[in-house]
Amino acid sequence: MEIKTYSLITGASCGLGKELATECAKRGRNLLLTALPGENIAEMGIKLSRQYGVSVKTYENDHTLEKSVFELVSEITGKYPVDMLINNAGVGGTKSILTTTPDYIDRIILLNMRAVALLTLLLLPELKRHKRAYILNIASMASFGPMPYKTVYPASKAFVYSFTRGLSAELMGSGITVSVAHPGAMKTNDEVTRRIEKHHRLVQVTSVPVQKVAEICIRQLLKGDELIIPGVMNKLSWVLLKIVPVWLRLIIMRSALSNEIQEGKELIQPSEVLNF
Repeated sequence: MEIKTYSLITGASCGLGKELATECAKRGRNLLLTALPGENIAEMGIKLSRQYGVSVKTYENDHTLEKSVFELVSEITGKYPVDMLINNAGVGGTKSILTTTPDYIDRIILLNMRAVALLTLLLLPELKRHKRAYILNIASMASFGPMPYKTVYPASKAFVYSFTRGLSAELMGSGITVSVAHPGAMKTNDEVTRRIEKHHRLVQVTSVPVQKVAEICIRQLLKGDELIIPGVMNKLSWVLLKIVPVWLRLIIMRSALSNEIQEGKELIQPSEVLNF
C-alpha cells in the first residue's frame, strides 16, 4: 500500500506561498499549510482539496514564536508523513535604519532565519524516513548583496542561501534534495504592482508572474536543482551582480529605495509578496 505523503508549506495564505501550494496540489501532492492567524488559511485549504482532490490540513502559527514551531512539529509528527518541506514564510520591508525598532529587526531575524533553521532541524528525522524527500527554502535576489533601507532583510536572505547550500552538501547521498530559490519582484496585487512599476528598470524587467515562479520552483526542486533562479532576466541579473562593484550597486539601490521612503512606504511586508 502506497504511503500518502504530504508537502508542508509555511506562509501559504498569499503570494508565492499560495501559488506553491496550488502547484503542489496540481501535481496531486497532499498539503500541510501554515499561515498567521486570521489569514483564512482553512478556507483556502478546503478550496484546494475540492479543486484538486488532495488531502489538505491547515494550521495557524506565528513562527516568530519558538514554541509555535515546536507545537507544529509535535502536531504533525506520527500523523502525516512529510516528504517535502517548503520554508516560504518570511518578512521584509523598506525602512530607514534610523526609524527601525527592535521589534522590526527581531521579526525579520526570527522568521527569516531562526524559524527556517529550526523547522528544518526538527523535520529532518521525518524527511529521512522516506526514500526521496525534498527541502525548498525561499531566499530572494536580495540575498546576493547588501541593500540600503533594507539592511536586515538581504542579510537574512543571505543566511537562507548559505544555510541551504551548506545543508545540501551535508545531506548529499541521503536521498534528501535541498534547494534554495531566489525570486525577484512579483506582482501579487495592485499595490505591489504599483510599487514595482515605480522602481528603476532593473527591478521591473526582472519581475516574473508569481504563478510562473511557483511552477519553476516546484519543477526544478523535483529535478534536483540546488540553486533555483526563476526567470531569464533574474539569471542575467545574478551574473551582473557578480561583475558590478558593490559600491556602484549600493548607489543605484540607494537612489531607488530612498524614493520609496520619501513616498511614506516604510512598511513591513511579507517577503513572499514583495521579494526583492
